[in-house]
Amino acid sequence: MSLYRLSPFISFLLFLILIMMSFTTHAGYGKYPDAEQSDPRTLGWMQGTPPPADKRIMQPQSNYFSFPKLRWTLCHIRELMPTQLVSRGISAPLPIDYDLDPAINRITFSPTGSSTLMTWADSLSENYTDGILVMHKGKVVYEEYFGCLTQFGKHTAMSMTKSLTGLLAEILIAEGKLDPKAKIATLVPELKDSAFGSATVRQVMDMTTSLAYSENYADPNADIWAYTSAADPLPKAKDYNGPVGYFEYLKTVKQEGKHGEAFGYKTVNTDALGWVISRVTGKKVSDYLSDRIWRRIGAEQNAYMTVDAVGIPFAGGGLTAGLRDLGRIGQLMLDEGQHNGQQIFPESVVTSIQAGGDKTAFAKSGYKDLKGGSYKSMWWIFHNNHGAYAARGVHGQTIYIDPVAEMVIVRFASFPVASNSHIDPTSLPAYQAVADYLLSK
Repeated sequence: MSLYRLSPFISFLLFLILIMMSFTTHAGYGKYPDAEQSDPRTLGWMQGTPPPADKRIMQPQSNYFSFPKLRWTLCHIRELMPTQLVSRGISAPLPIDYDLDPAINRITFSPTGSSTLMTWADSLSENYTDGILVMHKGKVVYEEYFGCLTQFGKHTAMSMTKSLTGLLAEILIAEGKLDPKAKIATLVPELKDSAFGSATVRQVMDMTTSLAYSENYADPNADIWAYTSAADPLPKAKDYNGPVGYFEYLKTVKQEGKHGEAFGYKTVNTDALGWVISRVTGKKVSDYLSDRIWRRIGAEQNAYMTVDAVGIPFAGGGLTAGLRDLGRIGQLMLDEGQHNGQQIFPESVVTSIQAGGDKTAFAKSGYKDLKGGSYKSMWWIFHNNHGAYAARGVHGQTIYIDPVAEMVIVRFASFPVASNSHIDPTSLPAYQAVADYLLSK
């Protein structure tokens, strides 16, 4: 089955959930043009009034998630897909303090497995960075934009969306509104006959559910195809008789094995958690994210989430947002829920996430690139000497939080291969080098 023969929505959704492959795919990427050669401005994508026919990225069949078109698409998904507002409210944004340090460009490090030194500046190009923000002690010390992105634009967050969904669930737990030990069926009775019905909220949050659900994209009969067909907001084929929307599909997922024993990264867990959040709060995830986070952090831009055919936000990867606003969220986590003198959510929320999940369960999943790590509330915990943890998404998206260095790094990128295993060897040592530099100041 060709991805690009599917509807535009399915093409988009599949790339959002390719995070499953992003730690296991190791094909080379040397065949792709480098960051400068593939810059959307250099290639002239969607420039002109109107753009020339051979420079258009549009529906229905323009393969807009193929590389290098991907480098334009990640900043313009709202022009291709239906979305729902994550409102920042109507109050004025709160400015962020700046103390820019150009010396960061000259910081050097050795990529994993190499003895050759690389500069921070060179690593940005190597990883097809679209936007990068470094905050230290609450101030922006580094900020650059490339490719499709400017300070006025937004970028698709991919699976970093999951971490915000997990954050909302942790807030509800900390406030006594959600019991992590509760069975999903007691909160969403519609899921009682599915695999999720017998799982606990915590098992769904940490993705230790055992699901008979395949994301093998090479198999035309894999469950992923039924999932994406259900979620597609575009008109269904006349002979389609399957579920409509994320929630209807979740009811069809069956259990395979025992919950709680092994970590298994499957995006449907996040959609199930989104349903729980909506049932507990009476609000869509996009609205609750606005109420609890976006309206309270002095955000300078609204965010958006893609939706399915019945208007349900994609809790597992649908967020599009501005770079500095995700920096504000990273700083909010670093400050244990405090912002502008107010406690936005309890400190225990961050304490719970930073403590990490079950390392033994995580190790069974075989993520060699994150050996010794864990997964908690849809955040990736590194368990390094700095206690770092992150929100991560395919093609290089990250919010990296280093409590010891009091540092937050936010990166948007459009790496040609979904796999973060290609990016980590130059990214993670680079983050550590910046942290060490900031600690030495």
